[in-house]
Amino acid sequence: MLRRKNYVFDHANLQFLQHRRNGREKLLRFALWLSLSIVATLFYSLIFHRLFGSPKEELLQQQVEELRLQYTMLEKQIDHSTAAVAELRSTDNASYRAVLDLPVIPADISEGGSGGTNRTADLTGYMNSDLMMKVRSKFDDLKTQTNIQYNSLTELTARASEWKEMWEHLPYIRPVNVTLRLGDGMKFREKHPVLGSPRWHFGQDFCCPIGTEVHATGAGVVAYAGNQRDGFGIKVVIDHGYGYRTIYGHLSEFNVRQGQKVSRGDFIGLSGNTGTSTGPHLHYQIDLFGEHVNPLWYFQDNLTEDEYFMMLEYLSKP
Repeated sequence: MLRRKNYVFDHANLQFLQHRRNGREKLLRFALWLSLSIVATLFYSLIFHRLFGSPKEELLQQQVEELRLQYTMLEKQIDHSTAAVAELRSTDNASYRAVLDLPVIPADISEGGSGGTNRTADLTGYMNSDLMMKVRSKFDDLKTQTNIQYNSLTELTARASEWKEMWEHLPYIRPVNVTLRLGDGMKFREKHPVLGSPRWHFGQDFCCPIGTEVHATGAGVVAYAGNQRDGFGIKVVIDHGYGYRTIYGHLSEFNVRQGQKVSRGDFIGLSGNTGTSTGPHLHYQIDLFGEHVNPLWYFQDNLTEDEYFMMLEYLSKP
């Protein structure tokens, strides 16, 4: 390729002469060309960044959007979990705590709280600071509520275990076959059938043939087994704890010893006609903290004979 030649008009000679650039002109021309190139490059780079952005910026922007989406989804999950914890709290207060005789958890405690120092100060100054701080605050509140609910569950579990143990000790079944007829209950007798004087009858009689099996009505420890010459004849006394004691009087014999642990349904003796009695029967008595209570409040006769003995067989299994 031929180099382009420059000519200039020589007025003295009235002719065109070839112009050869010196070093200074070449340097100035190169500097001008370089400056224009840099300006053009900066201009086009600016326009490109404004319209499209750099690959690194585009990647960072994409990552920011992904993080924003993750925070949004996390916020929804936290809201869902918070609603679930609130439902558990409502059930605990309305059902379990009411049944187990525990005080309800006040709303201002169960809902936690976000007082005190600013827990989201480290999240300020970012593009999505508002979203991040809101999610952090909700998460901290959920963590507080979850801890409170966990402690509540622990308390409920411990109380339920206590009630289960207490239930096993309470005198809640009939001491003899459900088909046996009830005799005198808890009442004031104007004339005792044997002594002839007026006095209270503090138990429930069951008309039992001699030798009828008698069963413990709840778990406990045998406080006495024998004859104290107090009118009950041969008797068994069981201390069930929780303030309860049961007395099984007028037995023909007993099958337990003092200090022995028994469970509900255990065979403890045979009915008879010992002591101050006008005929074969079982005197069954319940005392609560030393006060006599009506045994009829503690069992029902809605079982058949087969169901009663099936229950005793089930209770006797280890």
